[in-house]
Amino acid sequence: MSCSSSFKLAQDLLQKIALITGASRGIGAATAKRFARAGWNLELLARPSAELEAVATECRLASVDVSTAGVNLADPTQVSSGLQQLIDAAGVPSVVINNAGAGLTSPLAATSLEQWQWLFQLNLTSVFQICNGLLPALRSQGEGLIVNISSHAANKTFAGWGAYSASKAALAAFSRCLAEEEGVHGIRVSTLTLGSVNTPLWDSPTVQANFDSGAMLSSELVAETLLQIAQTPPQLLLEDLTLMPATGAF
Repeated sequence: MSCSSSFKLAQDLLQKIALITGASRGIGAATAKRFARAGWNLELLARPSAELEAVATECRLASVDVSTAGVNLADPTQVSSGLQQLIDAAGVPSVVINNAGAGLTSPLAATSLEQWQWLFQLNLTSVFQICNGLLPALRSQGEGLIVNISSHAANKTFAGWGAYSASKAALAAFSRCLAEEEGVHGIRVSTLTLGSVNTPLWDSPTVQANFDSGAMLSSELVAETLLQIAQTPPQLLLEDLTLMPATGAF
């Protein structure tokens, strides 16, 4: 095999590794399964659970390599070691999907500092940690795609969702700034902005809402969109793509 052929093979393999956070359920699990069916090797990060291992097992049925790291992203001290565990096991990803996050319904005046800091750690600071942890390696390989998942709540106010809206608006701003700074290194940063998606978020104890889940986007539709974004050529940047239910915002 010639040197040029070897380099191309290495690049092809490089382009087929995706790191997905929050991969144990909802959008993250659906995305992992969709990428596996498309032939992508996976690095899955989520809180330690039987659900995470079940998703990994199902993805391996597609004959792809799957590495997992059980990490509580609400604990900033766990992020670096969990990320390094994945890189040591499977290499540097070419696509990073920062999907993990949480919801919180509470009037701002009733939101405690502890709740605020917990939410911002999950929805914003952990993304900052993961991106900064990967940037040196992504710069070295000369390319990479980071997709950060934001919310329609970043652009529209909803009573009781102030802390959540603020965290997602900050995430969108972070993505734009990171894209501006890292484009010269061949690193693309996209924001996928979502309307309501039928995920376990609505059943979490921190969210009190009663919406028609049947009218929401499905996790599988979001996963399909993420795969399309991941497969765009390196000359193309989708800065901010918005998906909304056909019925509009709730």
